[in-house]
Amino acid sequence: PPAATGSDEEDDSDSSTKPIRSEKKKNPASLFQTGGDPPREKKTKKKATPKAAESEEETPETPQKNSNKKGKGKKSKKPKEERPPSPVIEVDNLEEFVLQPAPQGVTIKCRVTRDKKGMDRGLYPTYYLHLDNDKKVFLLAGRKRKKSKTSNYLISIDPTDLSRGGENFIGKLRSNLMGTKFTVFDNGVNPDRANSDWSNVRQELSAVVYETNVLGFKGPRKMTVIIPGMSADNERVPIRPRNDNDGLLMRWQNRNMDNVIELHNKAPVWNDETQSYVLNFHGRVTHASVKNFQIVHGSD
Repeated sequence: PPAATGSDEEDDSDSSTKPIRSEKKKNPASLFQTGGDPPREKKTKKKATPKAAESEEETPETPQKNSNKKGKGKKSKKPKEERPPSPVIEVDNLEEFVLQPAPQGVTIKCRVTRDKKGMDRGLYPTYYLHLDNDKKVFLLAGRKRKKSKTSNYLISIDPTDLSRGGENFIGKLRSNLMGTKFTVFDNGVNPDRANSDWSNVRQELSAVVYETNVLGFKGPRKMTVIIPGMSADNERVPIRPRNDNDGLLMRWQNRNMDNVIELHNKAPVWNDETQSYVLNFHGRVTHASVKNFQIVHGSD
């Protein structure tokens, strides 16, 4: 499944954009704050975006013909210094931690790994998310549901319990039939089973829209990520659609962007020398792949 990647890191590969950096916002959180009038709720969103949490699958995008060449699409400047490791993050309550925006002023680096072993010829792999630091703290596991006609993944805070009914189930990702639009829900119930005040109804945590590429995969992928905004207290604004016409995707399509943030993947630049699309990943990337991306805010 597509992963939302770091949005508030410096990821400019091209020096012509550097001067703009001097007007950097004093408070990156302000880019994600939307006011948010709904009642305050304790559970907050796994905002993989303002966390500079990158999925490890990011590297320069290369066109198909080069995508499996060794590091072909890598930026051919002298190597960048690697980012310092993440600070030690205390994860006392795992469920709370993965569902809330990252603390301000901290870079949270994560790594996604895919495990194909023992899973029906690798058709239903399990994905694991860990903090990318010395301790490799486990955060989340995801597994594709077998009977689903579309991409449908269960997300759990227990790597050994990936069942829909288990107490460790904390959310799911679901795609449309075309596999171009995805929505991430928490573990609340379908609106059909709402209680009187709707407090048990599932929240939408994010949505991803791929632009269909008429040329196939010759060029870089393009995607838009839609997430709920944060309140002034840096808590996620709860978005609980009452029906299919009220979700993040429909709000975005109708440009009803109250309490909603829109992010995009940063466009790579064509490099004549390597004949490939390149993007600077500041030392985090080892292989060229169209699966590598960075998600950024339009104002930063």
